[in-house]
Amino acid sequence: MASNKEMKFLLLLAPALCMGAILPDTIGPYHQAGTTAVTVADKPLWDEYGLRAAESTVYVDGASKFTVTAYQLQDSTGAMAAFEWQRPEKARDSKLAPLAVETPKDLLLAHGNYILNFAGYKPQPPELEQLYGGLKNVDLTSLPTLPGHLPDEDVVAGSERYVIGPEGLAKFDPGIPPAVAAFHLGAEASIATFHSSKGDLRLAIFEYPTFQIAMQRIVDFQKLPGAVAKRSGPLVAVTLSPPDPNEAERLLDKVQYHADVTMQQHIPTKKDNIGDLVVNAFILTGLLLIIPVAGGLMVGGVRLWQRRGSHDPDANTIVSLHL
Repeated sequence: MASNKEMKFLLLLAPALCMGAILPDTIGPYHQAGTTAVTVADKPLWDEYGLRAAESTVYVDGASKFTVTAYQLQDSTGAMAAFEWQRPEKARDSKLAPLAVETPKDLLLAHGNYILNFAGYKPQPPELEQLYGGLKNVDLTSLPTLPGHLPDEDVVAGSERYVIGPEGLAKFDPGIPPAVAAFHLGAEASIATFHSSKGDLRLAIFEYPTFQIAMQRIVDFQKLPGAVAKRSGPLVAVTLSPPDPNEAERLLDKVQYHADVTMQQHIPTKKDNIGDLVVNAFILTGLLLIIPVAGGLMVGGVRLWQRRGSHDPDANTIVSLHL
């Protein structure tokens, strides 16, 4: 059994052993020059989003260098939620990834269940592809569609937040109690701030697994002080203490649930073509005619060959039963 000193040494060594476990050794012409562990603030919220590991690595190429901070989360939903939370102020959308924003010098993006923050460098698409290929256990499952229900008009850029539990709700919309949201029923929420002529409104849209659950939950939302709430399908939209109730009603009216219905379409095949059916019928008839004719010719040819090579007078006799 290891001594106390050995156990303490192993505990101290464990973070060092984990270093370099996320990012690849090279990105384009750059190579690693040092990796450090990342100590995150708001750890309960990171844990709710499913943070598994985080590290910061310096890459160098001669005199050039930059830093990449990587966060590995449990799934792509947690990464999207953390990406919205970590988005820098005044950052603009980037074309380098579907979920990416950039400042004049930095780049923040989400890839699967990873968040990658580039400080001092914006990699080119081939370099990003190389980096993606070096990541381990990448989760590329589809992202939730709930953020698409937020109205586009008058939204404050960068104010969007995705909430999957009570820690996020307490941070981004603390006026709504977790017991009312009922995350244990499978709820998730998308939150954003909207401009209006009378002042800004904070809108939260909760999505529940079924229409029935949403119908039950809206009753509790409507009991909150100053709440204006509405239900649309499995969605419950709510804003608290709006500066103008009329503006709140206009904003809530823009939240509409539209179910995506996929019709099973019949794909025509050759069996559905009447011309092909007729042609195939003629081919089958021809085969049925050719087979007995060919069989008869073969039998006749064998009998003729036997007649020429045999001196037995009974060799050409055919037995008939006359039934």
